[in-house]
Amino acid sequence: MITIKTPEEQDKMRVAGRLAAQVLDMIAPHVQPGVATEELDRLCHEYIVGELGSIPAPLNYRGSGGAAPFPKSICTSVNHVVCHGIPSDRILRNGDVVNIDVTVIKDGWHGDTSRMYAVGTPSIQAQRLTKVCFDAMWRGIRAIRPGGHLGDIGYAIQSFVEEQRFSVVREYCGHGIGRVFHEDPQVLHYGQPGGREELRPGMTITVEPMVNAGRREVKLLSDGWTVVTKDHSLSAQWEHTVLITDTGFEVLTLSPAARDNATPP
Repeated sequence: MITIKTPEEQDKMRVAGRLAAQVLDMIAPHVQPGVATEELDRLCHEYIVGELGSIPAPLNYRGSGGAAPFPKSICTSVNHVVCHGIPSDRILRNGDVVNIDVTVIKDGWHGDTSRMYAVGTPSIQAQRLTKVCFDAMWRGIRAIRPGGHLGDIGYAIQSFVEEQRFSVVREYCGHGIGRVFHEDPQVLHYGQPGGREELRPGMTITVEPMVNAGRREVKLLSDGWTVVTKDHSLSAQWEHTVLITDTGFEVLTLSPAARDNATPP
């Protein structure tokens, strides 16, 4: 069931989105060679709970498929990890790229966003993949309009990514969001214009393409959460929470630092 948020509920989503963006701004200086991903998790958890007075939605979240509850407060997906990487004692090294995915709950409402970070100096391929994924996310977001369709978003992303000779992951996708972390509709990052559900003002969704440098196929590891590329190629992801408005869209998870460091193309 797709929920339409009232103006008052939209304001609460704006607050949650802004706080989630602040977490990604806060953690950026700490993403350095020699730092363990579990240290990034600790810092984010303390900031979300202590500074923002919020709840980290991933902690103890139960997904589908019978996996154990997610044990950490953020996801850290390094290099060939596509999504849902579990923070651990893994040490970041020069040249790594890592996606940090943050979802906060504030007053019962969710704000969900992720960002790619370069550790030291990444390879040319990693830089290009990261930029293509970022641009693809924004192409998807800019396809949003009331009366449009979810397929418009997927087509905008897929067509651009494949033109760049990269591939779009199909097994995982964006989603509706609000009081519930993952609600209808599913937001696929591939598709055809005019396909699937109509976009209506008051809907809130995430747009979060996962783009692989190699083939699109992925596999789920035995921990029940970590998803990696089957061919061990690099993967990148960016994510924003977006409100469909009467005239177009509003990105709820932008922050001043994000605008300065990652200006939408």
